[in-house]
Amino acid sequence: MLDLSSSIGKMLIIFGIILIVVGLIFILGGKLGIGKLPGDIAIKRGNFAFYFPLATSIILSIILTIVLNVIRKIF
Repeated sequence: MLDLSSSIGKMLIIFGIILIVVGLIFILGGKLGIGKLPGDIAIKRGNFAFYFPLATSIILSIILTIVLNVIRKIF
């Protein structure tokens, strides 16, 4: 039972760190250019606006994949 609670505690700490990093990315994202990359789709016509951050999504997916694989290898 002690081993299970220890591993759950480690996972909660890791998820907390990930949430902090994601929060910092959102806060600093505009200053770093995240969300305005070439490849992001933005359509504005009249009173209609559509925005899909395709390139940003791909880059964040690659970064998260690398981070989660490193975390998985550690634990």
